Amino acid sequence: MGKTKTAENGMKLPYGKTILMGFAFMASSIAWGVYDPYVTTILNKMLGSSETIARWSMTLAEKMPFLVRFMQAQGEDVGSAAAGFTLVPLFIGIIMTFDNIFGVIFQPAFGKLSDRCHSRFGKRKPFILIGAPVAAVLFMLIPRMTTIPALMACIILFVFVMSLWRAPCVALMPDLTPPALRSEGNSVINLVGGVGSMLALVAATIVCAIFGLDKASPDGEYIPYVFGFAAVIMILCTLVVAFAVKEPDSRIHTAAEQNREADARARRLAEKQAKKAEKEALKAQKLSKAERTSLILMLAALFFLFCGANSIQTYFALFAAEILGKTAGQATTMMTLFAVSTALGALPAGKMGKKFGRKKTIMMGLVLFIAAFLAYLFVERIYGAPMIGLVWAALILGGFANMMITVNTLPLVLEIGGLQKVGTFTGYYYTATFSAQIATPIIYGIVRVLTGTYGSLFVYCPICFALSLLCILGVRHGEAIPDAVIREAELSED
Repeated sequence: MGKTKTAENGMKLPYGKTILMGFAFMASSIAWGVYDPYVTTILNKMLGSSETIARWSMTLAEKMPFLVRFMQAQGEDVGSAAAGFTLVPLFIGIIMTFDNIFGVIFQPAFGKLSDRCHSRFGKRKPFILIGAPVAAVLFMLIPRMTTIPALMACIILFVFVMSLWRAPCVALMPDLTPPALRSEGNSVINLVGGVGSMLALVAATIVCAIFGLDKASPDGEYIPYVFGFAAVIMILCTLVVAFAVKEPDSRIHTAAEQNREADARARRLAEKQAKKAEKEALKAQKLSKAERTSLILMLAALFFLFCGANSIQTYFALFAAEILGKTAGQATTMMTLFAVSTALGALPAGKMGKKFGRKKTIMMGLVLFIAAFLAYLFVERIYGAPMIGLVWAALILGGFANMMITVNTLPLVLEIGGLQKVGTFTGYYYTATFSAQIATPIIYGIVRVLTGTYGSLFVYCPICFALSLLCILGVRHGEAIPDAVIREAELSED
């Protein structure tokens, strides 16, 4: 007990404990890091060789020609000399939104369910310990499916199971970390998750070296091994969480109940009283009108923020090819710099959130983002041509700014909800972010069609960030409780 109080009084984050909690997020990160690039490859191969899909594509192209123009505007090759138009990329795009759609529908529900979970393993771990291994098994099966129906069934089951444990996984750190340290804790979690994303990037190289496979093989024989590698890492991460992360027994609410466990009759009475008190506490914890306003504005800010950030990740390669004259490999190298800058900014961003406040740090990140993009546009307007050096600078600054924002947004949202609703508000957070990831390909696709150039990306993004900044200006809640207030409360309890 004394050790816990010392940690809270000194407000020092237990880095070792937080890193271990981050292994759950690492499992999720490596799965999505492999899923996005490789599932599209698998879908392209299977759908592209399907006569049924080819027939559907031709029919759809004839009846809805605007879809063809829309896909062409996004840089997709929708023409084929042998088979005419193909809308396989459109089908792939729809399938690849399943994870975001499932996230919007199911993650809030499972987040709320985890808030009410009472088990000896805690509130969140049961979802992680069941969901992650099942997801890993389904993940290994995806590249081994030989028919489109079987592949679709496997993908749908996988994204559903992933949505089952994502919100509880993210809620684990806030549950076990004092409110004032959550921004710093979230930076550590994101750093550990970044390791998972990096492992996904090098997974093909690793498995090809281990099993003597050819990475350049046209039939992609190494791809099932990449999925297997990721699945093994997921299971290992789950084992770390299972044995190294201790979550309090959520069946016992008070010390008084523990003292009455020996008496079965008294224990049943205490449990009834505890449930009644819990219901009354939850009822009393309804958000005030001002808190609801802050929550709505914060979720709107997240929506616009992810509209801008996701459009960069989705369309930068096409922007680099059209505007900068770069190859796909060079564009990937540039985005890797963005990812490295993001990772390096994780810990400083958490410390900034603790020192300056979450809202101020988020606003500084947004201003930095907007300034980097506007500097590029200003110089381009003056010289009449893009300056590659400014793009590099924008990616470096943008990566650091991205982490300043990302690390502090989730703790701010959770602080509005309070300790009893961490899972629920984690679900709200991901509803806003996944909604943006579903919407922004459509919104920017329309912008691209109307402007006729990917240069509009560097206009669309700062507008999204400016809208996000305007929303967050109205947020009045979500800051951590100051150290002095916590000490005063502890002294009054003593």
